[in-house]
Amino acid sequence: MELRYLVSFLAVAEELHFGRAAKRLHMAQPPLSQQIRQLEKELGVQLFERNTRSVRLTSAGQAFVDPVRRTLEDLDVATRAVKAAGRGEYGRVTIGFAGASSHQSLPLLTRAVRAAHPALELVLKGQTYANVALAHVADGSLDLGFVRLPITKPGVEARVIDEEEMVVAVPSDNPLARADRIALEDLAGESFVSFPANAGSSVREATVQACEAAGFTPHVVQEAPDSYTILALVAAGVGVTLTLTSCQHIQQTGLVYRPLAGPGVRMQAALAWRRDNPSAALRTVLAIAEEALPTPVRR
Repeated sequence: MELRYLVSFLAVAEELHFGRAAKRLHMAQPPLSQQIRQLEKELGVQLFERNTRSVRLTSAGQAFVDPVRRTLEDLDVATRAVKAAGRGEYGRVTIGFAGASSHQSLPLLTRAVRAAHPALELVLKGQTYANVALAHVADGSLDLGFVRLPITKPGVEARVIDEEEMVVAVPSDNPLARADRIALEDLAGESFVSFPANAGSSVREATVQACEAAGFTPHVVQEAPDSYTILALVAAGVGVTLTLTSCQHIQQTGLVYRPLAGPGVRMQAALAWRRDNPSAALRTVLAIAEEALPTPVRR
């Protein structure tokens, strides 16, 4: 059964006039009549009672109207959904991020996407360390990841969305808290709280690299899975930590932040995605991110 037969049937059923139905369908009346006869032949029933003066639905025709109308409406919805998906207005994008350091950038992106395309679903995967997010983007289990430069995975593209400095978080009763700035060398004798080793945290890697460049290996006495817990442990006097400026919104009694002395340590945050990811929805999110999270101008 051809779809055009159903369209023709519904037009005649609603108009109850072959001439008006043909005009509505932008076709001549004889082909329309032929389509109705062919449909009746395929169904094995008469759908219309017609004479030179009137057209009426038979009982079979009346029973056929609602199912045909629902079928055509469902097809229209499906067609519009497919076209919207092709334009990236519909679909699903999975995004990996780490909690505290994404508290500003992630809401800016998600709100902009939902405002522009409310039918586009964002699946947010929290507590995804930067290096883990990068690995998951590379293997296709994430569409988009909040990561840190440099990018080491082939086939992955990235765009910088922020540049931050590392700062020192120390207990307020630590003598270092009295300084305006803290040199890395002054942390050599301190106990550190940090992310787990080998968990994929770029902050942990940067901490170790910065301390080793200053001539010592950080003595990590306790590990924690996220910045909120790490900073709570610092506030409790367990040790010090290096964290990012984006985490300074976390304020607790007994916790102070101090900038590093000297040139400091900078880290670039980026969005990463697979170059060959075919998702139109991803392309839409990336386009929105260009405005919601623009690349900062280097000074």
